[in-house]
Order: sequence, then structure tokens, then C-alpha cells
Amino acid sequence: MSRRYKILDVFTDRPLAGNPLAIVLESDGLDGDAMQAIAREFNLSETVFVASSDNPAHTARVRIFTPVNELPFAGHPTVGTAICMARERFDGPGEHDAVIVLEEGIGAVRCGVRIDGASGFAEFDCPKLPERAGEAPEKKQAAAALGLETTEIGFENHVASVWSAGVPFHFVPIRNLGVLATARANRAVWKEAFGEHGAFLYTRETEGHDHSFRARMFAPTFGIEEDPATGSAVAAFAGPMHVFDDMPDGEHIAMIEQGYEMGRPSLIRLEVSVEHGAIANVRIGGNAVEVAAGLLAV
Repeated sequence: MSRRYKILDVFTDRPLAGNPLAIVLESDGLDGDAMQAIAREFNLSETVFVASSDNPAHTARVRIFTPVNELPFAGHPTVGTAICMARERFDGPGEHDAVIVLEEGIGAVRCGVRIDGASGFAEFDCPKLPERAGEAPEKKQAAAALGLETTEIGFENHVASVWSAGVPFHFVPIRNLGVLATARANRAVWKEAFGEHGAFLYTRETEGHDHSFRARMFAPTFGIEEDPATGSAVAAFAGPMHVFDDMPDGEHIAMIEQGYEMGRPSLIRLEVSVEHGAIANVRIGGNAVEVAAGLLAV
């Protein structure tokens, strides 16, 4: 049989930027091994498989795969799939609003979507709040795994830390944009420093004057040398932002730019609600645009 698929560029409002995502529609009947093989075939950061849900209140059941493993949750697949599902409902001109509920490994994720033709914007409340997820490596180990000097790691009071909002990441503050541009994943010592996790590098220097942080994310153990935009990491990044920037009670919005060094500029909107000194809610938002569609002959 043949199955429809679509390719969307996510966390961008223009084609051939952002983070590309493959979405396999009508994937009922595929088992995990077949999904993993298809994800390797697409060889993108993530591939989403959409199946029918047993819950009538949910739009679809989805599974998310990198080229080498399955993830319980990821940001750019959530945003891209929500926009794709909304476009399936409203395939025509004009603006349309929709609520899309996706069953992911982490649980049900409710997304608000606005579409306009081939593009759209989606945002969702993160199903899991950021929490500490282990100990950071020694600065010398982190520097070796990233091809940097120890003096190039850290700025202000920001130090390396490990957080998760469903998927654990190492968060490594980098001195400035120039240093960030030179970082590389050193596979030979990666696991010694970061284990099986990805590393999200960030600096306060940005290209966009109204942006908050510039980031890069390396995850060679996931089969991702570098990711153009990582929503699940940005969701967890609310943790170090809250701790190191001493965020007061209220609503805080940060625009995270990523993927610029790859020629895939991406922009992720992070909204953090703080109540009584603690994070009460985290929301991720971004644009996506469809760039391709076809049939998968499996």
C-alpha cells in the first residue's frame, strides 16, 4: 500500500529554513521497526507517524523517531504535526483556527493552531515542567566534547546544568557568538561528557535585536550531528533561565534563535509563567510551512 507523507519546515515562516520534519499520514498498521526504518530513510532530525486515536477527544496518536531511536516528546514535531493536522481540516484559502490534541509518548499535548494557506503557527503547553535531570560534567570534559577551551564555557552566573521537560539535555552556556560558531561535537569523547544526551549550547548574544538567546544543539547519540531547532530542549531551557536569571513572578517571553550556523535559521517562542517563585507553565510556539508532499510505497 502507499501512505501519504508531507515535509514541513518548522520554526520558520519561509521554505528551506527552520527544521525540516517528515510526517507520515495514515500510519496504522506500521510497527515500531518499520517506523524506525522509514525514519532512517528520511534521515531528518525527526519523523512523525500519525495514526488514529481510540479517544474521540484526541486528533491523532503520534510516534516520533530520530534516525536511530524513538522519542516520547519533541517540540518541532509537535508544532509541525499540529499545523499539518489543521491543514488537513481546512485545505483552502483564508485563515482558520483549530485545537489539535496529539497523543504522544509523554501524554496528550493540546495545541492551538492558526493556519493561513500553506503556513501556520502553533503553540502548546508543555506536558511536563522542567526539572533537574542529573549532574553536569566537569568543565574540562564538556570543553573537550565541544572542541572548546574551558575559558569559553560560562557567562555571568550561568554554568552548565542538566534539565528535562520530557527529554533530558545538557545546557552549556557559551561566552559569546564567536565562540558558539566554533563549537563542534567530538564523537570520540562525547559519551564521557554527556552520556546519551544531547547538548544545548546557548549565549545571550544574538543576531536579532529582539531575540533573547542564540543556541545550537548537538546530539550525535541520537543520530543528529546538529539540530536546526529543538523545541523539547527550549522547553527544558526554561529551567536554567529561571534559576540563573532569577525570573520574578509573572509572564516571561523569550525568543530563541537557532540553526543560523547551519544555514537553517529558526525562531522558537518560549513563554514561561512563574508563580510564587516557581515555574507554573511553559509554552512553546512557532511557525511552520509545507514544502513537499508525496507517497511512501510501504
